[in-house]
Amino acid sequence: MALATKSARQTAPPPAPTRGFWASTLGKKTVMAVSGLIMLAYLVAHVAGNLKIFFGPEEFNGYGHWLRVMGAPVLHHQWGLWIARITLLTAVVAHAVSAYQLSRRDLKARPTRYAHRRKGSSYATRTMRWGGVILGLFIVWHVLDLTAGTVHTGGFEDGKPYQNVIDTFSTWYGNVIYIVAMLAVGLHVRHGFWSAAQTLGVGNARRERALKFLANALALVLTAGFIAVPVGVMTGVVN
Repeated sequence: MALATKSARQTAPPPAPTRGFWASTLGKKTVMAVSGLIMLAYLVAHVAGNLKIFFGPEEFNGYGHWLRVMGAPVLHHQWGLWIARITLLTAVVAHAVSAYQLSRRDLKARPTRYAHRRKGSSYATRTMRWGGVILGLFIVWHVLDLTAGTVHTGGFEDGKPYQNVIDTFSTWYGNVIYIVAMLAVGLHVRHGFWSAAQTLGVGNARRERALKFLANALALVLTAGFIAVPVGVMTGVVN
């Protein structure tokens, strides 16, 4: 009996290795949630800075200058800005990669379409996927337009963000691209904030109404705040 037990132990397959955090579905969802909240914090700060344009060129250009010297004298010129950029870029990449891999995993798990899909779930999924693609393309255009100035119309002026913003929103296509992207931001924030709350264990039946209200309020305020800038330029309020 002892020999049989010993033989069984020798022939038994080794235990499967524990899956890493990133390899698991929960790990990817957690990375997606945390990176999404980092980007949400950036959007809140960004829209607050953008609205300074309504106080005139001196105020807005001064804000642009502060971004380059924030953290001084502890940090050297633009170090604080580059730390923020690298953090944001890391969050964007982590968010996009985890979203793509979760989407691929979901498709592999159900290679054939469901006969009856839940309308709400399907709509939210499509909105998040296509919204993410739209925002990814917009980020590239936005950086090339107002940071690098390579696709900017009207002559990019380094250190004069007020004039650069007016140049961009003085063209019909600049307004269309920006407004469509900001509508996508609103939808993405609305669905993403709720999903992040569920993933991180914050959401429950008792808090559902409050979380939905907060998600809708954030989406509305951010969308309205961002769109106010091109509308201000188009209407002549900002000139």
